[in-house]
Amino acid sequence: MVSSSPPPAPKEVPSDEKWAEDGPPREAKWWYSTFHTVTAMVGAGVLSLPYAMAYLGWGPGTAVMILSWCITLHTMWQMIQLHECVPGVRFDRYKDLGKHAFGPKLGAWIVLPQQLIVQVGCDIVYMVTGGKCLKKFMEIACTNCTTIRQSYWICIFGAIHFFLSQLPNFNSVSGVSLAAAVMSLSYSTIAWVGCIGKGRVPNVSYAYKKTSPADSMFRVFNALGQVSFAYAGHAVVLEIQATIPSTPEKPSKVPMWKGAVWAYFVNALCYFPVAFIGYWAFGQDVDDNVLVGLERPSWLIAAANLMVVVHVIGSYQVYAMPVFDLMEQKMVKTWNFPPGVMLRFFVRTAYVAFTLFLGVTFPFFGDLLGFFGGFGFAPTSYFLPCIMWLKIKKPRRFSMSWLINWACIFIGVFIMIASTVGGLRNIVADSSTYEFYS
Repeated sequence: MVSSSPPPAPKEVPSDEKWAEDGPPREAKWWYSTFHTVTAMVGAGVLSLPYAMAYLGWGPGTAVMILSWCITLHTMWQMIQLHECVPGVRFDRYKDLGKHAFGPKLGAWIVLPQQLIVQVGCDIVYMVTGGKCLKKFMEIACTNCTTIRQSYWICIFGAIHFFLSQLPNFNSVSGVSLAAAVMSLSYSTIAWVGCIGKGRVPNVSYAYKKTSPADSMFRVFNALGQVSFAYAGHAVVLEIQATIPSTPEKPSKVPMWKGAVWAYFVNALCYFPVAFIGYWAFGQDVDDNVLVGLERPSWLIAAANLMVVVHVIGSYQVYAMPVFDLMEQKMVKTWNFPPGVMLRFFVRTAYVAFTLFLGVTFPFFGDLLGFFGGFGFAPTSYFLPCIMWLKIKKPRRFSMSWLINWACIFIGVFIMIASTVGGLRNIVADSSTYEFYS
């Protein structure tokens, strides 16, 4: 009798870009994926959801919120399953899975630009968010202090990352990520509880904002982008799953999916109360950051703004780590730079300086969310996983899986086009009245 050999233990996908054999150890537990995913997903976007509701209205806004939650949970499950869709191989990076689905050259061109837009775009927005919330915290905590312009606060926030960016890998930022995940749940709770405590503002109106038809349409498009920005964790989900050990008996998709489900549970606890109660309290006059409209009790609002700062510190690092890895391997592979501390210092310092400069120059919080949400987040979170699933798994035509995936693709493409146009138009319109470096 011939004994069948056991299937090989999963390994990282062979890549001609692989530049270092000693990557981070695969020792993460399932709860690591929970707080990494929460940190990546529940960020600055949650505070703008009531603002998006103000342009969408109760009916369409509620439908978009629920539909986005369901679609992105489905695509998250697909990516987790596809991580080891080839026996004995692990696709530890989004671009490696893209190469498997679309071919070595086309896959890199389809996936990598979208992923970089998400990661770099998030880091730029988090620079703006961190600086604004630091400024708000100091204004509440020290009413007699000299007012410092917003640009300086963004620089102060950015200075923190010149140090944190030197941490080597995902495992080394797990403590920062856990603190960030706790903060996200905390400040989201403060936001909606604060709205209940404040009650509805006098003469609250839930009618659509009175603007020209063209402006109203573009603002609705931008609101779709703000919602899609709130579901951004897919850009780093494979990198997170890569830190979890995997064997044929215990594949990494089991603990990763468990962690993702808990992350989406936390996501729902944060997103839906903030979006609906924030809109209920302020109506069409809600600010693009709902915390700005809350003033009492002052100590609690100050604490919430400080929690946002802690959270976006962790979120920045979660999105920056894959970019650091890509930049460093490019420097080693293409220009023969020796890997090590000096390479890490110069590459990561340059990246932090780049995102800081763009954040200071273009601090249009709500418009940035809409633009990046449509241009980068809709593909990576809404429909690119569905396309890869159709290419790799090849479900039977007109089967339930086939229909669901094509429906997600059509919805995602519409959101991408509409919110990109709306966000870009609003950035141009708002920049005409903005005083730069104020």
